[in-house]
Amino acid sequence: MTATLIAILLFFIFLLLSGIHIYWAFGGKWASTAVIPTKEDEVKIAMPSAFGTLVVAAGLMGFGLLVLARSGLLDISLPNWLLKYGLWAIAGIFLLRAVGDFRYVGFFKKYKKTRFGRNDTKYYSPLCLAIVLMILVMQWV
Repeated sequence: MTATLIAILLFFIFLLLSGIHIYWAFGGKWASTAVIPTKEDEVKIAMPSAFGTLVVAAGLMGFGLLVLARSGLLDISLPNWLLKYGLWAIAGIFLLRAVGDFRYVGFFKKYKKTRFGRNDTKYYSPLCLAIVLMILVMQWV
């Protein structure tokens, strides 16, 4: 029961994140100024392409579907190795994101006082860590 509730919550988190990325890929501006890492002068370190943003959106949706499949809520034909190890891979990806690159993203970033840095500390990195913890609970329950 606990794993099922966590799977549903994770799916909706991934669905929301995927939807936001699709919105940005097609030119949406809401919240877009605070989601790209910047240097102290607020100059963006990179600007992702629309295609790259859609790839991220597809990946996030794939993560959500894998979570549902692993929990048994979605009956789709996936390789056994993907069902067995896929959530561990997702947890690893989000753990690495939470830890960060020690410069621009993650809990241990150097640039913490930028708009992105503050949002990353308050919202993005904790969300990544929460995703990791939910996946661990789902795997062990």
